[in-house]
Amino acid sequence: MTAPRPAAPPDEELTRLAALHGVATSYSPSPDRTVTASAAAVTRVLAALGVDASGPRAVRAALAARERELGERLLPPTVVSWSDNAEGDGGGGNGDGGGGDTPAALAALPRGTRLLVETEQGETRASVERLPPGVHRVTATAPDGRTARAHLVVAPPRLPAPGGRTYGLLVQLYSLLSGRSWGMGDLGDLAELAGWAGRTLGAGFVQVNPLHAAVPGAPTDPSPYRPSSRRFPDPVHLRVEDVPEFAYVADPDRVRALAERAGRLRETVLDKGALIDRDAVWELKREALELVAAVPLGPGRRAAHGDFLAEEGEALEDHATWCALAEVHGSDWHRWPEGLRDPRSEDTTRARRELRDRVDFWSRLAWLTDAQLTAAQRTAREAGMPVGIVHDLAVGVHPGGADAWAQQEYLAAGMSVGAPPDAFNARGQDWGLPPWRPDRLAESGYAPFRRLLRALFRYAGALRIDHVMGLFRLWWVPQGEPPTEGTYVRYDAEAMLAVLVLEGSRAGAVVIGEDLGTVEPGVREALRERGVLGTSVLWFERDWEGDGRPLPPDRWRAGCLATATTHDLPSTAARLTGEHVDLRDRLGLLTRPLEEERAEAAADTGEWRELLARLGLLLGTGGGGGPSAEEAEVQAVHRFLLRTPARMIGVWLPDGVGDRRPQNLPGTWDQYPNWRLPIADAEGRPVTLEELAASPRLRALIDVLRDTGAPGTAGTPRTGAGADHPSG
Repeated sequence: MTAPRPAAPPDEELTRLAALHGVATSYSPSPDRTVTASAAAVTRVLAALGVDASGPRAVRAALAARERELGERLLPPTVVSWSDNAEGDGGGGNGDGGGGDTPAALAALPRGTRLLVETEQGETRASVERLPPGVHRVTATAPDGRTARAHLVVAPPRLPAPGGRTYGLLVQLYSLLSGRSWGMGDLGDLAELAGWAGRTLGAGFVQVNPLHAAVPGAPTDPSPYRPSSRRFPDPVHLRVEDVPEFAYVADPDRVRALAERAGRLRETVLDKGALIDRDAVWELKREALELVAAVPLGPGRRAAHGDFLAEEGEALEDHATWCALAEVHGSDWHRWPEGLRDPRSEDTTRARRELRDRVDFWSRLAWLTDAQLTAAQRTAREAGMPVGIVHDLAVGVHPGGADAWAQQEYLAAGMSVGAPPDAFNARGQDWGLPPWRPDRLAESGYAPFRRLLRALFRYAGALRIDHVMGLFRLWWVPQGEPPTEGTYVRYDAEAMLAVLVLEGSRAGAVVIGEDLGTVEPGVREALRERGVLGTSVLWFERDWEGDGRPLPPDRWRAGCLATATTHDLPSTAARLTGEHVDLRDRLGLLTRPLEEERAEAAADTGEWRELLARLGLLLGTGGGGGPSAEEAEVQAVHRFLLRTPARMIGVWLPDGVGDRRPQNLPGTWDQYPNWRLPIADAEGRPVTLEELAASPRLRALIDVLRDTGAPGTAGTPRTGAGADHPSG
């Protein structure tokens, strides 16, 4: 058999055209290696950006048009100005920003160009000096009569920082069942956890998985990282009994019957070892919420509901319309009748009217969920948490879901986000998420990104951004091609960061970027400059530029959330015992002999044990009521985290009870119950929220973490805004 011929690389003209549109023609998986993208991949990516590069003649025409466009335009579609006032407008957006450097794009305008600024606050100015933070519109008129309009993003220089060092809990909300849950953890459980952890443990935050609306299915995809909508939360997380109208349902017997069924569903998970069944939970909650939604709202509630509808506007109506249409036509809008595939078509307008009751129902659920999310954050802050609830922003949305339907103009058709081949995955990755078009984002002044952030920050004390490197560039994979046949597309990182800093500062919220894995040079530095914290996981923190050994605590970065593990990694106990290797072996996931994998894992943990012992962090075990050897090592790992200068320290909640099972095992689908496991103890017995609160093992681990003073010292937790904290 003849070996396949290597794909042709881009020629010089195609390379120039790609560069002018932010499309890469090569990438470097390591400093000593460069991989060239294929001409076919570059051509398809350009086509998704509306650029015809189908042949040499088309490439030359597109190149000439792009060079002419860039040469003639006065301003790019979005311009950024960083205010020199670190406090910005104090969160309100009404004060002057204190000046700042004139953006280079404005400074480069021809002498004599007149500017007219329409501010976000409704003022008209003839200068860009001392503009308040916001997204304004600037019109430039050159002496030769050329005009240009652009969005001007004025942002504070940095995001708010945590007020001193603090620690908190990391948990997948669905896995946190209480005695009141309907088969999976809910927002009532989140509020209970936050109230207990803040008041009793002195914790500063609780970080949860994305609570975005899921795409319904049979079964529904349980992954929280492939949602239908990132803008609106999923009502499956509602605590039905906490909705005020619940007490006035017309058929209480029916509600009691539903609650009894929910109790049995909860028992199958907690007592019989069943997996969390999201669809079964939603079936019960939907029926109950139908009854609740039939209860008329009182005057005050009706006014609050009206305010929510007015504030969310078209975005909420689109989301609720998609939900209503999905009930009739299925959850992939590409398969709907053609007239309904366009959210602005006459057919969609007519269907929206015909389905008005269902649209109203889904709008009501969005409001109720938003209210309980807001209440959870309020509970956290009232419990003394300086940060509160840390929400998670997924990197993208499902191609058949609500956001992809409503925001088609901003998404690149026929493309999917993924990752190129690297040392961890030789075939690359395709995540099945359509990417935003950078050109359309810039033309809109990043409106969809701004609206998304504003909605999430409304009920978040902090926001974790999954794959934060996506603010700079994303790997686009043409539909139907393997991930190897993709290429990077660059975004205006300064504009994306300016919008993030603007909205985060207005909310007074912290931002944490998930920056694990391969990170382009300069990205972490740019994020640090704007106050975005990074993510540091103990097992990955090694001296990669030196001897490769574990990185001593004093060499860790300060600007990060430091943890022992994450939802995609083995629990700390499983890592220390090597059980994660045995699990992968049972599932047929190992690429080398079992003994070889075990030896490598043992050597890895052995180096960490050696460092923990050398630092005096492994305290006495067994006898006299002391911790077991395993508990002592888990505690030592977290003492190590306290020795680092990290601003935030996160505890994976299952680590507190010795859970062995990862919540998600990358590389598996039906081989492993990803996203469906309740928190369990070392024997695999599910543990309720009430049992967690009473767990001596968890309390002992938290006692270690309460020493959150200066790195390497003990003392009272320092979480106030006036506390000293490391720079960076």
